[in-house]
Amino acid sequence: MVPTYGLTHIALAVADAERSARFYGAVFGAQVVYRQAGFLQMQTPGSRDVLVFEESGERTGEPGGIAHFGFRLVRPEDIGAAAGAVREAGGTIVDQGEFVPGEPYLFFRDPDGYTVEIWYEIPTPFDPISAPPG
Repeated sequence: MVPTYGLTHIALAVADAERSARFYGAVFGAQVVYRQAGFLQMQTPGSRDVLVFEESGERTGEPGGIAHFGFRLVRPEDIGAAAGAVREAGGTIVDQGEFVPGEPYLFFRDPDGYTVEIWYEIPTPFDPISAPPG
């Protein structure tokens, strides 16, 4: 086994990297950590995850076998605020509900058409023991 910090990034082909930065910054508070022409990397506060946006017109919005990617809420009661942030930033809510009682979710499409999930998962025995971010 190779020790890692777990899954750390996803790279998306987008039409406009700066537009994607504004969207994910507005919804998740992500901050740009690296930028070059047509390419940037962002991190969400208090995490090691990285969102990579690469401008690529012919591949934009094509999932290539990935159905969606997701962000896990710290508190279930934040699902309404998450939906509001998505709408305000220009995303489209596709589905919203509960997987089981106490585990709310929403699926949305970002400006390039990628499907993204925001959900709360009741803590599992495999979760790291740490204080929640922020």
